[in-house]
Amino acid sequence: MKVVLEKYHGLGNDYLVFDPNKNTLKLSQENVKLICDRHFGVGSDGILEGPILEKEKMEVRIWNPDGSIAEKSGNGVRIFAKYLKDAGYVQKTHVTLSTLAGDVDVQYLNEEGTRMKASMGKVSFWSDEIPVSGERREVVNETMIFGKIPYRVTCATVGNPHCVIFLNEISKDIVCRIGKNSENASYFPERVNTQIMRVIDRQNIEIEIYERGAGYTLASGSSGCAAAAAAYKQGLTDSKMYVKMPGGTLEIEILDDWTVLMTGDVGFVGTMQLGNTLVEQLRALE
Repeated sequence: MKVVLEKYHGLGNDYLVFDPNKNTLKLSQENVKLICDRHFGVGSDGILEGPILEKEKMEVRIWNPDGSIAEKSGNGVRIFAKYLKDAGYVQKTHVTLSTLAGDVDVQYLNEEGTRMKASMGKVSFWSDEIPVSGERREVVNETMIFGKIPYRVTCATVGNPHCVIFLNEISKDIVCRIGKNSENASYFPERVNTQIMRVIDRQNIEIEIYERGAGYTLASGSSGCAAAAAAYKQGLTDSKMYVKMPGGTLEIEILDDWTVLMTGDVGFVGTMQLGNTLVEQLRALE
């Protein structure tokens, strides 16, 4: 049995596309963890399974490298849209993808499909929608304690949960130290993605990211959307801005109804066929 994967990245946030229409392997939590392992498997920040053609829309299932399922991924939806164009599933200039968090409309901005604008849906700061524990409220500029240290945070959802922390200095070390405590903190019943953010000016912010189920990542589309919305919510930026991450920059626009538009690039890495020994290990974990 052959297993073929396509590898892409969105600003250094790398995903493997697993097309169930071309592979007979059934993905599970354990074999996803092995595939994503950077030493014993292929290595990636997650797997995009699809297109799942049971419905009228193009459905994608987003796997985190720990084998859990993510509701939505900003880089993931752009990568998957690029794959659909490369594989001939889509010939139009746009596509609607179905995710666990709802539909995402993606517009191709060039013929190659390497640059796209995605409508990520409406951002919400309401605690019961993110979710955040406690009474129903907008979680804006609230104090939370991670690792015995208090931080001022704003929490948001664009289909998946985010905790944004405003700091004057940001780095990989800082976000990893905070993220290891915040991801599974009791405030967040479904865990949380963590961003530390520095506001540069009204059109530019900078973030570092610790993703739920993945750890430190070079870029995250949904994290960029949440951080931008948090900055705009508190009047620190304009509605259009650039979000700078270690892997690259996204353009974010927040509309009057709080719909978030995300524009960014996608790169194709290559096609790979897994070796027989690894395939046998994966089949044993189905």
